[in-house]
Amino acid sequence: MTYTIGIDVGGTFTDIVVSGDGQTIIAKAATTPGDQSTGVLDGIALAAERLGLTTAALLAATVRIVHGTTVATNALLEGKTALTGMLTTAGHRDVIEMREGLKPERYNLRMAAPVPLVERRLRLPVAERIRHDGSTEIPLGRLDVAIAALRAANVQSVAICFLHYWRNPEHEELAAAALRAVLPYVYVTVSSDVLPQIKEFERFSTTVANAAVGPVIQNYLGRLGARLAEAGYRGELLVILSHGGVASVAEATRLAAGTALSGPAGGVAAAVALSRAGLAQDIIGFDMGGTSTDIAVVRDGRPSVSGDKFVGGARIALPSLDIVTLGAGGGSIGHLDRSGLLAVGPQSAGAVPGPACYGNGGTEPTVTDANLVLGYLDPDNFLGGRRTLDLAAATSAAAVLGERLGLSAVEAAAGIYRLVNTRMADGVRVATVRRGVDPRGFALMGFGGAAGLHVTAVAAELGIRRVAVPVAASVLSAWGMLNTDLRVELSRSLGQSGIDTGALASAFAAMEAEGRDRLSWFGGPVELHRSADMRYGEQVFEIAVDLNDADGADLAERFHAAHERLYTYAMRDQEVVLVNARLSAIGRLPPAGEMGSARPAIPAAARAHRPVFLGGWTTAPVFDFLALAADQAVAGPALIESDTTTVLLRPGDIARYDARGWLDIAVDVPVAAA
Repeated sequence: MTYTIGIDVGGTFTDIVVSGDGQTIIAKAATTPGDQSTGVLDGIALAAERLGLTTAALLAATVRIVHGTTVATNALLEGKTALTGMLTTAGHRDVIEMREGLKPERYNLRMAAPVPLVERRLRLPVAERIRHDGSTEIPLGRLDVAIAALRAANVQSVAICFLHYWRNPEHEELAAAALRAVLPYVYVTVSSDVLPQIKEFERFSTTVANAAVGPVIQNYLGRLGARLAEAGYRGELLVILSHGGVASVAEATRLAAGTALSGPAGGVAAAVALSRAGLAQDIIGFDMGGTSTDIAVVRDGRPSVSGDKFVGGARIALPSLDIVTLGAGGGSIGHLDRSGLLAVGPQSAGAVPGPACYGNGGTEPTVTDANLVLGYLDPDNFLGGRRTLDLAAATSAAAVLGERLGLSAVEAAAGIYRLVNTRMADGVRVATVRRGVDPRGFALMGFGGAAGLHVTAVAAELGIRRVAVPVAASVLSAWGMLNTDLRVELSRSLGQSGIDTGALASAFAAMEAEGRDRLSWFGGPVELHRSADMRYGEQVFEIAVDLNDADGADLAERFHAAHERLYTYAMRDQEVVLVNARLSAIGRLPPAGEMGSARPAIPAAARAHRPVFLGGWTTAPVFDFLALAADQAVAGPALIESDTTTVLLRPGDIARYDARGWLDIAVDVPVAAA
């Protein structure tokens, strides 16, 4: 018997999914911020116990581990990146600081500029210049003084960002070779390798971000690989990247900035897999974990991809799934803002000390504490009874906050619950309405450990009538990682006006060869998908156009049609410019098993009843998620519980268990929201 394991490290819990032998086993362990690999091994040990195996026996029988990590994200958000130096064309050392002359909140006069990832003293100018056409204007000068300065500063990493190296990488490659010869222990990354595209700020910033997190990712993955090997694992360790595909450890280390959205990408991969399984063509993924909520849109079974992401103030222009992240999760803290009004998050209790009800020293009321006070969580059945929750501590924390507001503990908890729902509904609007998408025609898929208690209320506020909650909701990102494929994303800037089909064909030929080479270790067939970034001549932004099966004659019309779909109009009398050619090289991996399992023929009765607060106290039946029969209907108010998640049905909601592995909930939508 062989197994595959998916691992998703979150802010509070590390989720494990083991697939094999016709079954899917899930486990949760506490995340260990100091060294995430400890939590990973703890979770694998727990999964092995549930299979009746030792950790060594499970790992020996495992052929593939896919891992999603927040190491790069945390490093960027917390400012714990490697000490990084930079070599750049003389006169351009301040590109990463001047950015594009913009700031995230354009009209906020008090907003401080983001701190660059490389100190100015370590941004060293080099005498050299390549022209925009690739010809040499100034040959590469001496590097010994700059390299000596970097060595004296004890840098751990160096980014090499010269001008126009999307056109001609010669000087960057020579500089990298010189650096590695003198400083072999330093992580070196070059812009022509990370992002060979036009637009200096995007290329420089992405390369610097890659250099800043490269040693952090390298150390972590090396440590995790060593610990897995020591525990008996001999298979391949893969890492999910921000674009939703997986890569080898070597590729993830080389393109470290591509792991910045590693964890949330697993959830989007799961949404795509469930879309193919028949859940819906159009899905809004609603992933509410311990510290944040991630929202992503899947249309026609395909996720949205963007090259316009900021993480911790750093611009990362690598292809990434278009995910909106909010500081709103189960650990988000309810508090009073500067105006004395109730606010929730973005501060989080995290894994340590955690919510007050965890009994680890937390004293401030969190969303989890509020859910416990309101009766939505069973204090004796959290994590299948492996942890009990302290209702008295949660009530005390809510009471302290409530006293400052002139409210009871229950009223304060209800305020936290309503406010976090409103914040998350606004996040869905950012991902949909602000981008011209009406969310009311989508299914809202709730997952992550905390989503089940909030997803129907969020849907009702948005006018969404259908909600789905997978049976493995609490670990769905880890399950999704086992249902995606190897993927290498490549791009080339063409630097031309109009459409030159010859240059485009040449760029695709070069990228196809590179894509096949990077996946040569895989040994299986490689699929190739072509696209291009195109725009009208006077536009300052591009849109992605699918070029699979396209011939040169219809490229402009494909762009017009894509523009019309996005913006409702096209300007067919305007010049069309082909900016970047893009290619995805994909190696298909076997998917994990289905989440659904054999169900009893007789509908399950409620296993208990519990008082819950829904504007007033009422008694709600409690059902066992795993005991529901196929097609069994449950009407709200009700609670549906498993070991790792709880789903709240409000009055008027009706849930039906779909044998393919999810609750299908018809949401009672107020007339005003419909």
